[in-house]
Amino acid sequence: MGLAGAVCNLLVIRSLDIERVMLFYQRIGLSFVKHAHGTGPEHYTSEVDRFVFEIYPACSDGEVTRQVRIGFEVGDVDAVFSALVEVGAVVRSKPANSQWGRRAVVQDFEGRLVELLTPAVH
Repeated sequence: MGLAGAVCNLLVIRSLDIERVMLFYQRIGLSFVKHAHGTGPEHYTSEVDRFVFEIYPACSDGEVTRQVRIGFEVGDVDAVFSALVEVGAVVRSKPANSQWGRRAVVQDFEGRLVELLTPAVH
């Protein structure tokens, strides 16, 4: 499989408070298990359709993954958006229709941009 067939299968973020950040991503609909590999640190893992999303602890503020935009396809942007705002997500753009579908952007508790999308039905 060359570059034309490449599929993203892993995203790892680092957080100063993995418990709180995990709860944010649970509101989007991800399910997590907590575990460690060998002598490595405990972290949270969510796996959906062979895509793994992990939240690892950061040792310092400088290690926190912030310069990333994470997108999730969700069944109901408005409902997920409301659930995230309810727990303190910062609103970057409210739910609105776009050429890709209904879309909103929030920030998680450590400043990462999170895009929510319910695709347009064609």
